[in-house]
Amino acid sequence: MKLYLSGPSDKLLKSHIKITGSKSESNRLLLLKACYPGISIKNLSNSDDAAVMKKGIQVNEGEVDIHHAGTAMRFLTSYFASHEGKHVTLTGSQRMQERPIKILVDALKSLGADITYLKNENYPPLRINGRTLSKAKVKLPADISSQYISSLLLIAPGLERGLQLELIGNITSVPYIKMTLGLLGQIGVESSFDGNIITVLPKRSVGELTLTVESDWSSASYYYSIAALSDIGTKISLSSYRKDSLQGDSILKELYKDFGVNTEFKKDSITLSKSKIGLKKDVHYDLTNAPDLAQTIAVTCFGMGIRCHLSGLHTLKIKETDRLVALKKELSKLGAAISVTNSMLSLEPSDGIKKGVAIDTYNDHRMAMAFSPLALKEEIAINDAEVVSKSYPDFWEDLEHLGFKIRNQE
Repeated sequence: MKLYLSGPSDKLLKSHIKITGSKSESNRLLLLKACYPGISIKNLSNSDDAAVMKKGIQVNEGEVDIHHAGTAMRFLTSYFASHEGKHVTLTGSQRMQERPIKILVDALKSLGADITYLKNENYPPLRINGRTLSKAKVKLPADISSQYISSLLLIAPGLERGLQLELIGNITSVPYIKMTLGLLGQIGVESSFDGNIITVLPKRSVGELTLTVESDWSSASYYYSIAALSDIGTKISLSSYRKDSLQGDSILKELYKDFGVNTEFKKDSITLSKSKIGLKKDVHYDLTNAPDLAQTIAVTCFGMGIRCHLSGLHTLKIKETDRLVALKKELSKLGAAISVTNSMLSLEPSDGIKKGVAIDTYNDHRMAMAFSPLALKEEIAINDAEVVSKSYPDFWEDLEHLGFKIRNQE
């Protein structure tokens, strides 16, 4: 599906949007609910990834196809490996079969797991025969995707002796690790994060407990970008959000001050207001702890004619696509002067946006959504626009609610 987007005729935007629960929190809580059935979940994400996770975790034997859902692949690998009686083949899309999983598999095997590669060594699909994991200590490189780490931490309370996880080197994506430990704490699991050692104590059972998933800050990022590119006086309200968020991407509320966007908390919602023209002409951000914001920020800077340098992006190489390469290709089509390495992106100020450009999305939901705010400046087309269902199925409807004009070309 190809969509043509143009912004509202009046760029002074005023609206309220309700955003579904965080995909990251939802997938963690779904795994914990499978381990502790007394848990109930409110405001669960309606994303494809959460649906795949919810369906896959119920399988005891046979094939589990998680499609493009990287989080589900990592979390389910540990879940199936640590549960006696589970005998599954865990597979995914062609792209998923190109995303390495060796580090996690090696860690699980060191704990006693029975996992076999079915095609290419170190990559899915995997044959997993669940068993009781008797060992309680494991080591991982610290600079890997936090999903590997969280995957192990989530099964740790169910292990007989819990788990001591040692991270070797400089730790990346600390907020996602703290999110996992925070959610474990909400169900009564004791843990510590001391230097490079994470310890999770065992917990046999959890009583009846209802947890509410906070809405997704990554999804909120696109509205921050829209607010930044809109006129002064714009007010966009989003729910449901908390000031004490567990999500690392909540750093948005600080970063987007540089683009003239303020955040006000009201009970369970936030209001974004455009109060000033961009305050800076040159921004430098280390996104080691929030790499999923890179696409949104790069597009915001391009749309506002701001020079930017983003670092800490090494994990973007193994996402749904190589996001750094994809950003370079698509922003260049629009007229940007951009360069990337394996971990950094640099963008020079631009005079304008080329007309008549169609953005390729590379099976990546964030490519589709991150480029959409540019419709406030110039009509753009988004190829394979349905890819947003991976994390935010209601995105296009919510943009229309905001006043964007959207034409569909199948």
